[in-house]
Amino acid sequence: MRFNWKLALVAGAAWSVYAGAAAAAAPDATVEELVVTARRTEENLQSTPVAITAFSEKALERQGALAITDLQGAVPNMNLVQGRGSSNATNIYIRGVGQPDALQTFDPAVGVYVDDVYFSRIRGTQFDLLDLARVEVLRGPQGTLYGKNTIGGALKLVSLAPDQTVRSKASVSVGDYGMFEAKLGLSGPITDTLAAGFAAMGSRHDGYVTDPVSHADYNNKNTIALRTALAWTPTDKYRADLAADYTHDNSHMTVGQPTNTLTSAFGQTLYVVPAVIPEYNFQTTTTSGLPNKTRFEHWGVSANQTYKLTDTLTAKLISSYRELRSDDYIDIDATAVQLGDVLVSPDQNQHSEELQLNYASGGWNVVGGVYYLREHVKSHQEAYANAFVQPFTFLRTIDDNLSTTSWAGYVNGSYSLTDALRISAGLRYTQDEKTYYRTTSTFSNLAALRGTFAFTGKKSWDDVSPMISLDYQATDDLFFYGRVAKGFKSGGFNGRANNPGEDQPYNPETVVSYEAGVKSQLWDRRARANFTIFYNDYQDFQARVGRAVTSPTQIIPSIDFAVLNAGQLKIYGAELEFAANPIPGLSLNADLGYLHAEYGEFLEQRAASAPATGFTVLDRSWQTPAFSPEWTARLAGSYEFNLGDKGFVTVGGQARYRSEMALAIDNANLTTRAKFPGMWQSAYWLYDAQIVWEAPDRKLSAGLYGKNLSDEVYKTDAQEFSSVGGIRTAYYGNPRTWFVTVSYKY
Repeated sequence: MRFNWKLALVAGAAWSVYAGAAAAAAPDATVEELVVTARRTEENLQSTPVAITAFSEKALERQGALAITDLQGAVPNMNLVQGRGSSNATNIYIRGVGQPDALQTFDPAVGVYVDDVYFSRIRGTQFDLLDLARVEVLRGPQGTLYGKNTIGGALKLVSLAPDQTVRSKASVSVGDYGMFEAKLGLSGPITDTLAAGFAAMGSRHDGYVTDPVSHADYNNKNTIALRTALAWTPTDKYRADLAADYTHDNSHMTVGQPTNTLTSAFGQTLYVVPAVIPEYNFQTTTTSGLPNKTRFEHWGVSANQTYKLTDTLTAKLISSYRELRSDDYIDIDATAVQLGDVLVSPDQNQHSEELQLNYASGGWNVVGGVYYLREHVKSHQEAYANAFVQPFTFLRTIDDNLSTTSWAGYVNGSYSLTDALRISAGLRYTQDEKTYYRTTSTFSNLAALRGTFAFTGKKSWDDVSPMISLDYQATDDLFFYGRVAKGFKSGGFNGRANNPGEDQPYNPETVVSYEAGVKSQLWDRRARANFTIFYNDYQDFQARVGRAVTSPTQIIPSIDFAVLNAGQLKIYGAELEFAANPIPGLSLNADLGYLHAEYGEFLEQRAASAPATGFTVLDRSWQTPAFSPEWTARLAGSYEFNLGDKGFVTVGGQARYRSEMALAIDNANLTTRAKFPGMWQSAYWLYDAQIVWEAPDRKLSAGLYGKNLSDEVYKTDAQEFSSVGGIRTAYYGNPRTWFVTVSYKY
């Protein structure tokens, strides 16, 4: 990697933070100490050789985070937003690695775990923050300890476990757009060995987007969620944690804004986008006559059993079963034209088992185990596109069935060479087998369009993911580490294959990451500063591209949605995280991320149009990788006023920055290389603020929160289906909102 002045700038900023902190002095106000389980064992955040950002329950409350996407901007080099066209999917990218498509055949690239249970789809990960102890974000591939589909990193949610302490918390929030949210959490002992917990929430708000013709509103929320847990400790050697959860959402669909002129298959203009696309006014016309709703149901049960075999050896068994069902109506073209209107109805279940052993003695700490996952996803889809072939009709139905069997064995060990120097190494073997069946039927009053295409595929892949790291505890407050790790994302089958030739499986992705960091505590632990640099060698990136295939014998061009393995990406960057309490009551945070992502190789082989023969090769390597802004930054602060017997008032705010970012793989003209404006988001800032009053005993509180105070209009995601009539649709972040929360805890 060549020298880069921007990396030097981040390094210089890190040095300035260290130098400034070391020169300052302040009364006692230590920064919150965090214990994390990033390496499957409890460790202090500041002595864990992994790049981690962690949020405690208190930190989440302090910034008014209600949902997981409220952490957008709080982690350097992470993109965390609602997924395109779906209210229950999450688009997560870490260090330029992610997977934004919610189609059920595409695996995620950032692993999501709730209490160590893996969620195998990006649908169902649009979490409300209910009854959580903390959130951990692990940056960089985590293949050794967490397995496949963690090549970008891992997002871990850790629930509050019931114990022998009685706890209760209730809150009510009201705000604009008809927002209303109520939460209740209770936990405590039933007997000396059994504790139970229960949490529930209901959350709703009106739509942020309206249809000026039908007056329907979209992008709303209507969710309920329940969770119950039992903790049983019959002896000091055995503990069982049992949990069950249920989520139901019944919302209107999620829509965006068209950014491109739309045409029929015969070249007839269906919708004209202005030469200069106007600033989004949160109004979109939609196709009438369809339900235009989302119905989502997700539930699961888990059992986490821990048994202390000896003083040095502990066994853990993590068992889980989950089911997800959804009916998503999506108006992809976001107009009144029936062009890209679809129903996507997946029905997914998964069963997983993980047996883990943890050994700690004599300078050794070893975690090893075996993992098994069985997943079954079937789906029904419908595509309505009468306008595309007018004056003819068009309805396409798709039914598919995907079964995945995955198993793995892993070991990860650390050994203390000296009191300060430690070496860690790990290895994981994974084998995936997928069986896929798909049938596509097209109905039309034009005979040339009618027909059925079906195929069955079966393929297996395996992988070995190693890791090695070296860390040095220079002082009690200064920690250095270096790490090399590999991540693996499974291969698969194209869930949009509607024509012969599109049914070939695509290969797995791999990332090898080189990372070095320093973690420090300053001012007698009144400040914390962590700095990381990294380089990712990303191979065989799975890219979904669309194209129209024409020939003189075809009345309507065939639409080819290919999935390509895009050669190589080179990604490098740096991250700085700083937290300080310079005086009692004052908390400051600063985060800065620099990211450079470019394709090293991205070649697409296309069949030549009939009657020509052979292939043409298209070089796409000049394109900009999606969701990889060069800079991300956050500045945050809060100050608590002590009012004596009148309680406490905390005033705080944050500013979040993202530089220009591509929102789709196909983001520029392949001939002229001119950017498609709708597929890009320019640089922007977001501003949030809050003021919170707490009673003297801190049990009762009331807070006023404001999000996106400047009412910034900004894109978060995009749909690129230009091979279907020119569809390019952008999705937007929420407008300015406010809410008031009153809570009581015991």
